Amino acid sequence: MAEEPVESIARKKSLLTRFLIWRVRHIKQRNFIILLSVVVGFATGLSAVFIKNTVYVIRNLLTSGFTGHYQNYLYFAYPLIGLLLTVTFIKYVLRKPIGHGIPNTLYSISKNNSILPSHTLFSSMITSAFTVGFGGSVGLEGPSVSTGASIGSNLGRVLHLNYKSISLLIGCGVAGAMSSIFNCPIAAIVFAIEVIMLDLTMSSLIPLLISSASAALTSMLLMESEVIFHYEFRTIFTPKVAPFYIILGLLTGLLSVYFSKVFWWIEERFESNTKYYKKALIGGLILGLLIFFFPPLYGEGYNVVNDLFTGNYQNLFSDSLFYEFHNNIYIVILFMLAVLFLKVIASSVTFGGGGVGGIFAPALFMGALGGFIFSTSVNNLTYFHLETSNFILVGMAGLIAGVLQAPLTAIFMIAEITGGYGLFLPLMVTSSISYVTVKTFIPHSVYNMQLAKRGELITHHKDKAVLNRLQVDQVIENDFESIHPKQTLGELVKVVARSHRNIFPVVNKAGEMVGVVLLNDIREIMFQPEKYDKITVETLMDMPPAYIKKEDSMEKVANTFADTGAWNLPVISKEGKYLGFISRSKLFSAYRRQLVEFSED
Repeated sequence: MAEEPVESIARKKSLLTRFLIWRVRHIKQRNFIILLSVVVGFATGLSAVFIKNTVYVIRNLLTSGFTGHYQNYLYFAYPLIGLLLTVTFIKYVLRKPIGHGIPNTLYSISKNNSILPSHTLFSSMITSAFTVGFGGSVGLEGPSVSTGASIGSNLGRVLHLNYKSISLLIGCGVAGAMSSIFNCPIAAIVFAIEVIMLDLTMSSLIPLLISSASAALTSMLLMESEVIFHYEFRTIFTPKVAPFYIILGLLTGLLSVYFSKVFWWIEERFESNTKYYKKALIGGLILGLLIFFFPPLYGEGYNVVNDLFTGNYQNLFSDSLFYEFHNNIYIVILFMLAVLFLKVIASSVTFGGGGVGGIFAPALFMGALGGFIFSTSVNNLTYFHLETSNFILVGMAGLIAGVLQAPLTAIFMIAEITGGYGLFLPLMVTSSISYVTVKTFIPHSVYNMQLAKRGELITHHKDKAVLNRLQVDQVIENDFESIHPKQTLGELVKVVARSHRNIFPVVNKAGEMVGVVLLNDIREIMFQPEKYDKITVETLMDMPPAYIKKEDSMEKVANTFADTGAWNLPVISKEGKYLGFISRSKLFSAYRRQLVEFSED
């Protein structure tokens, strides 16, 4: 039998292409997105289960032989080993930076057409297992979100979906990750809308619901409905304790400011050092020292939160130098205060040393400790009696609302993962006060501070969101005829004759723009030949009202047009080289095209 000609084989469509054509003909876009949301939810649930189980196994293997009554010197070594393994994997196996999960996701939506690298499908899972399993004082929600977002992004790219659809699948992955990690499908949707900045519409809500539910079901089936926090609702909320929740809101807000300030200060110190292993060595040694003296700083710390809920706070002294003081309530409070303020340092040096994780867990940990310390102090120093477990719960919401600047996520998540629905009112009071307190001092959360500084943060403000997706390169026009400042009017007239523009940039030999000549300004002398050799361009040129730099954000460009009232503005490079012009009409046309793509059908 003769072989099929190569030409006929080349003409055959690939299996994927044939599927995509069949899908367009037989499945509506909205229904297709719903089907994909199930796939994203299921895959995200599997990845979350893998991360949780891997970290659990690693930690058990490393700490199963600890006695609890004496300090253990292995706490010195474990964090350093974990950071070195993480850095080695990134540097020699992956050979690409990973970054923080949620900020990377925000950046991909804001400035990278919702494209996430394919390596994030697995890299965050592996590196976070090394980091957290060996004691890194961070959480797993960041890597889970990064993996879920990558699943949505890469699936959308393979299926050749547009930006809006890929962004929605990223949201599905984010919601699925949070849902499966914390078993809170409703709060996960709120998180996707509030933190990832997705628009709340029916066409986006249904896929988010389906993805979140399918991820939660996957996690529950494989983890046997395991819950993170074992909270038991004992005392209902009464108005007479409302002032204490107001005070707790202020305290958690100030604690959130402390968290954010310290986190970024330490992050900047580590960023100034570009050597991977030096950062890992410094971070690992500092973290090991902190964990040796204060073992509750090891890993996520959810076991500590559960001990607080059940009243077994003496367990915080296990493997500690201070074990003999575990029955002294005043020493307990002092010990917890130290752990509270050191937690953000431990988390920051974990990230600074090259570790991979999330800040959700540190925020929950600090909120729980803050609520416990506050209520226990009131109970022991005054005649009031506060239900400690309730204040632990609400304190967690206060820190989430402040650190993430996401009060709705805080309210729904804490109520959902603990079943503390009877505390909705104090959750609302404390979370809102914490949020307002933080906003007074810090405009952006730890997730989006870096993006905001660079003008790359997408927001719920649709105009800003659309402008953030545009870049100067997309709207620059470079078909303007340039002229040298020393050239004559006669030479300028020749340039005018062959140009279809009425603006002529004046550029020197170094390529720098030194001015601009407008056709209207030379119209009267253009037809006076006797002046052609007497007048030079530099005597005719004007300075433009403003320059646009190639690196400027489109929001800044739009503001420049609004401030100057100009119809055309020149674009220059960082070194001052002339690159072209942006016209108000071109910018508006690009904005309109982007708005159509960004908005709902």
